Amino acid sequence: MSKNKLTSSGFHAGEIAFEEHYVDSGTDGIKLYVRNKRRKDHRAFLAERTIVMVHGATFSSGSLYDVPFNGISFIDFLAYQGFDVFAVDVRGYGKSGRPPEMLAEPDLNPPLVATDTGVADFATAVDFVLRLRRLKAVNVFAMSWGGTVAGAYAARNGCKVVKLALLAPQWLSDIPIPIDQGGPLGSYRLVPVHAALARWLSTAPEYARERLVPEGWFDLWAKFTLSEETSEADREQGKLRATNGPIQDIRTYWRAGNPYYQPSEIRSPVLLLHGEWDIDVPLDLAQVYFKQLTGTPYRRWVEIGETTHLALMESNRMQVYSEVADFFDETFKPE
Repeated sequence: MSKNKLTSSGFHAGEIAFEEHYVDSGTDGIKLYVRNKRRKDHRAFLAERTIVMVHGATFSSGSLYDVPFNGISFIDFLAYQGFDVFAVDVRGYGKSGRPPEMLAEPDLNPPLVATDTGVADFATAVDFVLRLRRLKAVNVFAMSWGGTVAGAYAARNGCKVVKLALLAPQWLSDIPIPIDQGGPLGSYRLVPVHAALARWLSTAPEYARERLVPEGWFDLWAKFTLSEETSEADREQGKLRATNGPIQDIRTYWRAGNPYYQPSEIRSPVLLLHGEWDIDVPLDLAQVYFKQLTGTPYRRWVEIGETTHLALMESNRMQVYSEVADFFDETFKPE
């Protein structure tokens, strides 16, 4: 397929088909929300043109991948490039069902939705897509905690993964990880969404903060993100419930020198993207992870200048969009 390079100003939303699916999770009362976008003229459903995504530890796939900044989201961009794109919300996130413990006070239950659950939910979503499109494999994209989910899935289900693209995946760390604020962990935490901007900007050099997030983008993102919060009281206070299982796993695995999975077991080509100003996954940590990818047919590192951990939602986001699209667009035939 010939490449059709796209800028946000050249995007026509009417050309994209949008479908929503609610998939049985295997747990009574829990459905997994899977969004799907593709061009309306998309006819050939092929493994190498299909992408399944999963989100990080705090925000849903919709919040991270489908907010239309300047009229186009990451998912929109990939769909317009000719990909059939699916993005799943793990239980407890976005539009997926919530464990009943999330309706109680957080200190009444242990941390919810550990990485094991994330991998199981992602596997359910991939299997749904394989059945829906009659495929044997798909491409996979994920970021941050989702990188652990997707990386572990790829290591254990290599025959179902054509290629794997990861933005700032977790790895072992001998210094504190910013998302873990310390102290006892309840089942979930309340995230003050509007307060995220100050922390977000603080991770970039002072001279670049004014242009990191274009005017209006944060407000658009915050509105979208809070619209998915099912607790009306929390939503009105600008807060989002995020499960603490991923935070507990930071303590159990990443800060304890205990890898959740072995990147060397991944057998698909891997693209690793990293933002220059990412303090959540520092450069040296990402480099160590990259060196662990010894079982891939080929691996590629792309450093995105002047971006933070949230590169997909910043002024340089189109670089990330294009790198991912180009990687999945390349012809790869295993020997």
